[in-house]
Amino acid sequence: MLEKLQGQGHMYATDVDPIESEKTKARLEALGYGPEILTIRRMNFADLDQVAPGVQFDFILADLGVSSMQIDNPERGFTFKHDGPLDLRLDPTSGVPAAQRLRELDREEMAAMLVENSDEPYADQISKTIMAIFKKGGRIETTRQLADAVDQALSFLPQKERKEAVKKSCQRTFQALRIDVNSEFEVLYSFLEKLPTVLKPGGKVAVLTFHSGEDRLVKKAFRQLQREGVYSDAAKDVIRPSAEECFQNPRARSTKMRWAIKA
Repeated sequence: MLEKLQGQGHMYATDVDPIESEKTKARLEALGYGPEILTIRRMNFADLDQVAPGVQFDFILADLGVSSMQIDNPERGFTFKHDGPLDLRLDPTSGVPAAQRLRELDREEMAAMLVENSDEPYADQISKTIMAIFKKGGRIETTRQLADAVDQALSFLPQKERKEAVKKSCQRTFQALRIDVNSEFEVLYSFLEKLPTVLKPGGKVAVLTFHSGEDRLVKKAFRQLQREGVYSDAAKDVIRPSAEECFQNPRARSTKMRWAIKA
């Protein structure tokens, strides 16, 4: 997750990931964005008001997606295409990994997490299968083991439907677990609540979301605050990437953008 803020002629960027934030810093410095122009801080979205205390910003861009560098690194546990530890933490130095979090949930909590965080239609079957594996003394500590559990849970589906259904349910299951491990909805709530306090009058904000749960929260917050007069204007419709953008970057396909302007 990355957040970019601009105010008083200076740009700030925040990222909770200590590994990727250092890579981003080096890459941007090579392009001429040195410390006199850009400050990169390892911070959470929830601490928006602490990025530059006392400063109000002209523009804020919040990219809520997981970076390709995180997804493509099997050691981070974000993908089931390659086997690796089931971690899923955006900041691998804090919190508990996804494998441990699965052990902490009961069947009802696990099913609710899958529905609330990713609208998983087979939440009951997946949670039942995972709990059965645990009760038999099995382990789910790698990305492949979790993907295999989802495959097992959907074994009742006709063969011609199963491959695609398993792929999509794996994507949703990993997404739901990542959101839970990183408290992403709670962080977004805090960000949206503090946002008006750090924007100057006329300041603009744009938020990029990547699934329906995030988009609903942003849409609701922007519309409510516009009705209250906090924002003078806000996007009436979601903005989606063009076909050309999706061709150049297939991972952009699920992106939704909403914007608002401080009154």
